[in-house]
Amino acid sequence: MIPGLANRRRFSDLSEQEVLALAISSEEDDARIYRTYAERLRTDYPASAEIFEAMAREEDKHRHWLIERHRARFGEVIPLIRREHVAGFYARRPVWLVENLGLERMRTEAEAMEREAEAFYRRAAAATQDAETRKLLGDLAAAEAKHEKKAGDLAETHLDAEARGEEDRAAHRQFLLTWVQPGLAGLMDGSVSTLAPIFATAFATHDPHTTLLVGLAASVGAGISMGFTEAVHDDGVLSGRGAPWKRGVASGVMTALGGLGHALPYLIPDFWTATAIAIAVVFVELWAIVWIQNRFMETPFFRATFQVVLGGALVFAAGVLIGGG
Repeated sequence: MIPGLANRRRFSDLSEQEVLALAISSEEDDARIYRTYAERLRTDYPASAEIFEAMAREEDKHRHWLIERHRARFGEVIPLIRREHVAGFYARRPVWLVENLGLERMRTEAEAMEREAEAFYRRAAAATQDAETRKLLGDLAAAEAKHEKKAGDLAETHLDAEARGEEDRAAHRQFLLTWVQPGLAGLMDGSVSTLAPIFATAFATHDPHTTLLVGLAASVGAGISMGFTEAVHDDGVLSGRGAPWKRGVASGVMTALGGLGHALPYLIPDFWTATAIAIAVVFVELWAIVWIQNRFMETPFFRATFQVVLGGALVFAAGVLIGGG
């Protein structure tokens, strides 16, 4: 036993029966994970769902082989031992519990699972003295090593170029709706709406400290407001725009950042230096918004320029005129 970890065993301390039992429970867990992925993907990505179903069936087959070997050597009663009972044993991160786990993340996790399982079987095969058990574990290590190729074969069968392209487009569209669109709306609101109060305060007081406080209050307040508004006005069920909390976080954080960008320069004690830097930051912010609109939202460049730069310039001028007056 390991001091301080009384409920965990070293892998080297496991008996051959316990190693087989651990392999059986691991295969069962992996099959369940793959079926969970398949169920999550079935509606939007049926071709990828079929890939994970096939991978789950492979794990079922491996578990059946292991159970037969255990029955032949040790009888019907399989000890209850799982990954979390073994110190230093690879653990499956519970990412499958995340409701909106992305397609690419699932594929990445599956690849990691296969690599880890291969390493386990090679280590287990090296630790056993029984020839038949050693052969089985070695065969399973080879099978896990070939899983990536197997996944490629399954992809060719179930996920042709047209299906993959459609799934990728759907995933990209979901990314835009859940993250880019709310984030862009927040960045625009934070960058533009805070221009007037920040620069009005700056030119009215010529006091960087006061301007900074107003800028912080306007930016954080706008971020909280936009975040809650985005999160509560659409639960995403009918619109398909994704989890409300994700959209709320994207909108709220980007709103706050948009305002903070030209508020933080007023940390500089010299008013004109701080103002010059703040104006330069505003210029960068507005053109960044134009680029994002053109790159991700496919808004024509000149239309985005007219909407964002002209609008921002008008709000900036209003703030300067009101503060200067």
